[in-house]
Amino acid sequence: MASPRPPVSPLRRDPGRLRVLLSAYACIPGWGTEPGVGWNTVRLMAEHHDVWVLTYAGFRRAIEAELAERPVPGLHFVYHQLPRESPRHAEDGEFRSGLMEQAHYYAWQVSAARVARRLHAEVGFDVAHHVTFVKYWAPSALAGLNVPYIWGPVGGGESAPHPFYAAFSASGLRYERQRDVARGIADHDPLVRRTARRATLAFATTEETRARMEAIGARGVEVRSAIGLSEAEVASLARTPPPPAGPIRFLAIGRLIAFKGYRFGLQAFARALRDADVAGERALNGAEFWMLGEGPERASLQELARELGLGEHVRFLGHVPRPEALRLVGESHMLVHPSLHESGGGVCLEAMGAGRPVVCFDLGGSAVHVSPAAGVRVLADRPDDAVTRMAGVLRGLAADPERRAAMGRAGQATVRERFVWERKVADMAARYHELVDGPRPGGDGALHAAPSAVRLAGRAADPQPIA
Repeated sequence: MASPRPPVSPLRRDPGRLRVLLSAYACIPGWGTEPGVGWNTVRLMAEHHDVWVLTYAGFRRAIEAELAERPVPGLHFVYHQLPRESPRHAEDGEFRSGLMEQAHYYAWQVSAARVARRLHAEVGFDVAHHVTFVKYWAPSALAGLNVPYIWGPVGGGESAPHPFYAAFSASGLRYERQRDVARGIADHDPLVRRTARRATLAFATTEETRARMEAIGARGVEVRSAIGLSEAEVASLARTPPPPAGPIRFLAIGRLIAFKGYRFGLQAFARALRDADVAGERALNGAEFWMLGEGPERASLQELARELGLGEHVRFLGHVPRPEALRLVGESHMLVHPSLHESGGGVCLEAMGAGRPVVCFDLGGSAVHVSPAAGVRVLADRPDDAVTRMAGVLRGLAADPERRAAMGRAGQATVRERFVWERKVADMAARYHELVDGPRPGGDGALHAAPSAVRLAGRAADPQPIA
């Protein structure tokens, strides 16, 4: 079920490069979200260390096609699938959905633990690191190895504020309830708790996840974002021209599912239009709300737009390729990202990199990634109050192009300083050396800061509370 590369002879070992085993169940070149986290981490880590990657066999074709065109020295892949698995999944890498995906991931981790132990016996790793899924509530195949083991960054500890549940569709509410139950079970799962206890270093994507990880036994958990953009992507986004003159265009990008909160974004947009009209303001004349993405909530969101009288103000553009999505970011004036819980939010980084302000709820990954200078994080305690606050923000930014431009510049600076993949991976590569060799004299002080100081380093501080 696995195809390990032959071990490297000890005589050929480079003392400056550690032997590292990375577990990246999701790892696909050119993708975003989870597969992108996996691919960018493993590809760039091979610049610093000799890397073996334990990944799902379904992604083999995509990975080997990429490596045939752009080889990466020092990078070895080990492909694993479950016994008697359907070729439709194991050969074509088709993602499952919902509970089926979660069950497959859990079983894969348990099964892959045997592969990890066998590979360690052959190669002799210095460090092991769980990379994807970015999820704390499942075991890791690497937790049983007798080497320093890094867990994360992992997320999944974020929850939608309970007052928002009443506005969810039946399917959206069912998902939230199932997720709550699954996490509750996982918190008592001995394999999950062992994964937490055995982590030499543990990273959480948000403060909410940090608290849950420590509650099940992880020690000294640090908050650290799991997502980023490459230097090339940052440079390309920085060349995005200012938005065209004309009506204000708000943009939302993502799967149309309940917890993404697009219902509240549309309500805030409708209220902003109404309030601006009552006040005789012209900044929102002809304003549009563009929605990129597909999902089970599309029909209900379209019906909501009709009920709100938004008519031609809202455009549902469906799923578009990433280059087209980035072009539409350039055509818009700001990103509206009202997600109620998620660990990442890569679209926020892309919008910031393109110099566009971000309006989001002060929850989860959005609160970590969007600095106060680069956007507005709206307190989300109760739905009606949150919609009112967001409407005021949209109305205010629409009327203030200078503030939007300043936020755009600040967002680009934030991305350059904190979210470039090459720097993030280089920093983690240095942490590997610290685990094996101890702290290096004269190193970056940020690498050696006490956990209590590092925990909040990933979150831009400001007086706004997280609800």
